[in-house]
Amino acid sequence: RTRMSRLQHFLQVATCNTPLHRTPSTTLGSGMKSHTTMVQTAPESDAANADGKTATVEKASEAADDDFDTFLELINSPTEEDPQQEENGSVQSTTHSDKSFQDYLNSPTKGQTNDQTTSNNESASVSATPEIEKKRSGCEAVGDKVDRSISGFFYNIGIFCSFRPKTTIAISLGIAILCAMGMTQLTTENRPEKLWVPQNTQAEAEQNQFLSYFPPNSRFQNVIASAKEPNANMLTKDHLVDVMKMHESIELGESVYENEKSTFTGLCTKAGGTCAQPIEPGDDDDDICDCLALSVLKMWNYDLAKLEADTDVMATLNNYGSREDLEGVLGLPVFDSTNQLVSAEAISVSYFLKDQSTVENGNTLDPVNEAWEEDVFLKTVQGDFADMNLAYLSSRSFNDEFGGEISGDLVYVQISYLVAFLFLGATLGTKICGRGSRWAMSMSTLVLIILATVAGFGIASLAGLLYGPVHSILPFVLLGIGLDDAFVIANAFDREREGVSRESEDDEAIVKRGGRALARAGASITVTSLTDLVAFAISSTSALPALASFCAFASINIFFLWALAATFFTSTMVIDEKRQRANRKDMLCCLTRKNVPAEEDTGSKEGPISIYFRKYHAPKILSKQGKLGVIACFAALFGFGVYGMINLPVEDSARNFIPQDSYINTYSQSADKYFPTSGTSLYITFESGTNIYDNREALANLDTRVSGLSNKPPYIAEPNSDSAYQNMMAGMKSFLASDGTNAILESMDITLGEDGWPATYPGFVQTVQMYTRGPGAKYATSTPFNDNTGDLEAYYVKLEYVRLTKEFRGETIDDASRQIDAMDATREMVEGWNDLQPAFTYSDKFLAIEGFKIIGNELYRNVGLAILCVGVIVLITVANFRAALLITLNVAFCIVEILGFMYALGIVIDSVSVINVVLAVGLSIDYSAHVGHCFMVKGGDSKDARATEALADIGASVLNGALSTFLAVAVLLFSTSYVFKTLAIQFALTVGLGVIHGLVLLPVLLSLFGPEPFASAEPPHKAESIEMAKNNAPEESSDPEVAAKDSAKDSFEENPNGEPKSEKTEGAESSGIPPETAEDKDA
Repeated sequence: RTRMSRLQHFLQVATCNTPLHRTPSTTLGSGMKSHTTMVQTAPESDAANADGKTATVEKASEAADDDFDTFLELINSPTEEDPQQEENGSVQSTTHSDKSFQDYLNSPTKGQTNDQTTSNNESASVSATPEIEKKRSGCEAVGDKVDRSISGFFYNIGIFCSFRPKTTIAISLGIAILCAMGMTQLTTENRPEKLWVPQNTQAEAEQNQFLSYFPPNSRFQNVIASAKEPNANMLTKDHLVDVMKMHESIELGESVYENEKSTFTGLCTKAGGTCAQPIEPGDDDDDICDCLALSVLKMWNYDLAKLEADTDVMATLNNYGSREDLEGVLGLPVFDSTNQLVSAEAISVSYFLKDQSTVENGNTLDPVNEAWEEDVFLKTVQGDFADMNLAYLSSRSFNDEFGGEISGDLVYVQISYLVAFLFLGATLGTKICGRGSRWAMSMSTLVLIILATVAGFGIASLAGLLYGPVHSILPFVLLGIGLDDAFVIANAFDREREGVSRESEDDEAIVKRGGRALARAGASITVTSLTDLVAFAISSTSALPALASFCAFASINIFFLWALAATFFTSTMVIDEKRQRANRKDMLCCLTRKNVPAEEDTGSKEGPISIYFRKYHAPKILSKQGKLGVIACFAALFGFGVYGMINLPVEDSARNFIPQDSYINTYSQSADKYFPTSGTSLYITFESGTNIYDNREALANLDTRVSGLSNKPPYIAEPNSDSAYQNMMAGMKSFLASDGTNAILESMDITLGEDGWPATYPGFVQTVQMYTRGPGAKYATSTPFNDNTGDLEAYYVKLEYVRLTKEFRGETIDDASRQIDAMDATREMVEGWNDLQPAFTYSDKFLAIEGFKIIGNELYRNVGLAILCVGVIVLITVANFRAALLITLNVAFCIVEILGFMYALGIVIDSVSVINVVLAVGLSIDYSAHVGHCFMVKGGDSKDARATEALADIGASVLNGALSTFLAVAVLLFSTSYVFKTLAIQFALTVGLGVIHGLVLLPVLLSLFGPEPFASAEPPHKAESIEMAKNNAPEESSDPEVAAKDSAKDSFEENPNGEPKSEKTEGAESSGIPPETAEDKDA
């Protein structure tokens, strides 16, 4: 053993030309007493520590420069051995029941068993003294201090959790359950305008102002009827009769809510002018003609008998109104040269119900109308019509289809957790079944994630954060992060047991191994968790409420994941290690296995994935050709990402939220086909009754100001039909100019002026009230009057945008860019009407368009800030500027490439993808930060060797974490929900690109530009030390005698007993714990 120590020191002296001096350092190994080790120290210590052995070693070092023969003679010379060394016993260590928790913390060695105790100061000098003394820079010194502080902090936590695992588990469960009780205050929000619309915007102010005058009063239902035969004419009498029969079923159908029956005529929005023919006394059409409905069926007063009695239906239809009016209710109508209607391929019928909705817990509820829509309207149009195809839409349709799709796909959450459990169980232990399996720890990981989820949801609820539909993807995010932490901690437990059989570990040894393991893994999971948390916290400042709330939820949950991984999971790992030591069955720990395996797993063998990284992966990518190839490939990938990012569009993807097989998609396709010019409604509101009266002539002729704008911003449809232009002032002007009007006005003591309008403002108000209650009843909702004074408060002119859609990769989508232009141009146009002020615009689409305006900026702002903050956090935790810069650049490259692939796959910037990109920042940092931090704790002068060691150490955990995340989320690829499917695609991109950046590009960058290791870094791997010694040794001689001596030298470089070198102390050194000397471990 002493000869082995001398040989190692000789090799150091031979390569470094540095004299050796002796420092006593008492170390106890398993089954061995104290011995003396040799370290490099200041010359002043020679006098105090000189003895015969020092002289021998000094003589050896001097001879080393002259002749290896002398060295061989010296190391084979007799030495004094400790007589106790021959004894076959070992120092008996106490169990943790004989020591208090404080004894562990006050132990001189902090984490080594009693039979491994060393002098604290002396051991510290051994671990901290590099092979070649180098002066540490200020940044490196700070990094060393941060590393020791973090490792020491987690070592203490690990000791506590390992010493009292059951207590720790009970405390963790108690805190999680207590926090989860906050979910009783959970605030849900499903209204799109409260989720995806920026708050305090101009659109929101316009909506509030508009609704203050015109509160919502109608729920919309529409059905488009077309013939079974393609391009067939629907204006035959037979088809019209079929449509009328459908209408009668809707009109007469009854719904029941809380034992009260309802029909359309009882629930409808009341309005005049619905029927075209005069209503005779006792006519049954009276009720329906008072309801707001829109269809050519009004030409027969919605009466089947009148339609059947009509002998010339085309002549009747041509009396409906202008060509534009017919284009509003007939699909693809055809007119002859005299503008007479000839045919049409579809008929539209619209119904309006009086709104009775209320808002409860973030949900808009209207149970009476919703019951009628489901039991009457939808039931009727979903029936079987032999000669017609029906496309239909109801006010409740979107909530039914989108909400049902999300709820139905929540089963994938359960499947993903099952997949994660199976993968964890198969990979977390050394075996799938038998001794070494860890299925119980797989279950513990899922419990950890569930506890963190409910605890985080509870705290977020208490903080008043809203919960929306998109929050349903949070379990997948937390699953990916939680699995990664579990693999890293389990790997650290295994690394700290290398070379030690389970039977040789008593409770105290397991406790201290738990401390060393968490010290080893704690810094790594802290870097990743803190960067994830900060990335989400930055995005919680978003102007989009749903995005801000989602990211705030995620930040809180990630904190609990980190805390419970360090405490709960560590404690369960300790209990599981004791189970395995006792040879008890996995998941059935009350049962003991009958047979003990002949070969005990000492943890000294690397797993197949680690072997792959050490023997195949690292040598390939770290060779000169490999580095050039990696840099070239990733440069091309980055260029592709930049191109895609520049061209990535912001689009209105509202249609994508609807399931592909939904009837809403069928309706949208029919509307696009048969009514290609109809678009979103626009309202221009003019305030103050006196201003309206003063500007009466200009307002009546407003159509002249909005004509000719259909082909350029603001894309307003030509005001030549009732569906595209409704102006009460224009209608009343025509009414006042018609015959017989003067007699009506004279009966009301209203006198007309020379301009044909009432001569006074009070007379004008009276005229408007009379007109909107009679001939102009369809304008009743556009003219609100003050309840106290009866004064006219405002009125709106209804217009319509042209249909702003485009083809995008074979699909018809709403054109977000033109919608933004239309909104901005409309506002600018109205603000320019200085003679008609005060006036403002409103469209229910403006709220979403405001989101389109900022969502692109929100994406790049949030991602940029997140990456910047991630860089700062990495710098603080890794405590090395160069390492932090490389890790941050690696993440930035990954995000750019994700955006490029989004463009290639047709994923646009919208409310879902922007959340997933923020998630990508948090997830991709995990893969790079683990490798970067592990590189910093690997010692040695060769950066290639350090990168290899980092990959062999942490690569398997990173790869397993990525694979488990991918497999868990891959099940969502089978979902038909746009939210879940987009999440799955972007998660796959994040995992794939994140892994190759962390395990391929980053090691290459670190090997080229990586910084020096921490002072407490693990010593170089044995193979690296031998290679360095061989590279500096004299060239091989052809002399047989010299060759034999070289062979003898090489034989001493391997363990004489053929046992692999234990790396048990490496974790202690990386965590700031005084390790055993390298000489002791190799011996």
